[in-house]
Amino acid sequence: MWQALKRTADRLLDSVNRSLQRPQRRFPTAARVPSASRVPYGPLRRVLVTDGVAHTLFEEYASHRSAARGEEETGWVLLGLRDTEEAVVLATLPAGAEADSGVAHVRFNSEAQALAYRVVRQRDRRLTIVGVVHTHPGSLRHPSDGDYNGDSGWVAGLRGGEGVFGIGTADGPDASASLFAQQPRPNVQCLGDLRFSWYALGGGESDYRPLQLELTIGPDLARPLHPLWPTLEAHAKRIDRLYRQLTGVRFEAMCDEGGPGLMLTLPLADGGEAVCVLVRQKEVRYRVVRGGEPLAVDVNDDYVDRGVYQLLAELAGREDG
Repeated sequence: MWQALKRTADRLLDSVNRSLQRPQRRFPTAARVPSASRVPYGPLRRVLVTDGVAHTLFEEYASHRSAARGEEETGWVLLGLRDTEEAVVLATLPAGAEADSGVAHVRFNSEAQALAYRVVRQRDRRLTIVGVVHTHPGSLRHPSDGDYNGDSGWVAGLRGGEGVFGIGTADGPDASASLFAQQPRPNVQCLGDLRFSWYALGGGESDYRPLQLELTIGPDLARPLHPLWPTLEAHAKRIDRLYRQLTGVRFEAMCDEGGPGLMLTLPLADGGEAVCVLVRQKEVRYRVVRGGEPLAVDVNDDYVDRGVYQLLAELAGREDG
C-alpha cells in the first residue's frame, strides 16, 4: 500500500529540489535548516497539532466518507517544524482529486503537493515535511506491513531521521458524540465515529511506536489552498517551471466573484512594476501593474508559463522600441 507513497515522495521531493532529473530518492535540502549538528534531535516524544490542522483532518475525512468514493483511502502530507523531541504540525497537503486511490492504497497527486509546498513555505522557510496521515477502511488503527515497507526507508531523509504517521479510521467510540473531540488514549483523538491514531517511526526501527498527541491554537497554513486544489492539479507543472526559471515569484490564494484562484506576482526590473497572473482551473488572466494600477494586456493563453514569457517578450519589445 505505502509503496505508492514512496513513489509519490520521490516525485514530490525531487520537484522541491528543483531538479529536472528523477533520482531514486530525493529530499528537500532547502528545508534542512538548522543542521543536525546544531539541533540535538532525539526520538520524538510527542506531536503538537494545531486546532486548524485537526479541523482540516476531521472535516475533510468526514466529507470524503460521504462522497461517492468514500470507501477508498485518502490522505494528507504534513508540514511543520521539527524540534528536539517534538514535531509541530502546521499544514496539510491533501491527496487531491486526481489521486490514485482504492480500498487498500492511495497515491498522492505529487505535482500539486510540490507547488503547495512552495506556497506554504513562503510564510516560513523552516517548514518541512514531518509526516503523513492516511486512512484505512474498517478498523485497522495501526500502520500496516505495507505501510512499514515504504515508511521505513522514507523517514531516513526527514529532519531528525524520523516521521509522524497518523491513521484515520471510522470506528470511533460513539458516533453520536460529535459535539467535541475526545482523547481516549494519549495517541488517539476521536470525533463522533472518526478516529485518528498517531505514531512515530525512525530509521532502523522495527515497528511504529504510539506518539503522544497534544493540541495547540494555530492555523492550518495550507487550508486556503484546499479549495484551489483542482487549479493546482491542472496547472502545477507549468507554474512550477516558472518558479524554477524566474526569481522572486510570489503566490497568494484568493477568492473573488469568479471563485477561488491562485495569484502569481512576478516583479519586473523597474521598481514597483510587476506581472500578475490570476490562475483558475479553466482560466488564466494576465495583468501588468504600474504605479499600483493593474493594466489589462492582450495575452490569451491558458498555458501559464507560455503566456508569461509571451508577455515578457512584448514588454521587452516595447522598451526596445
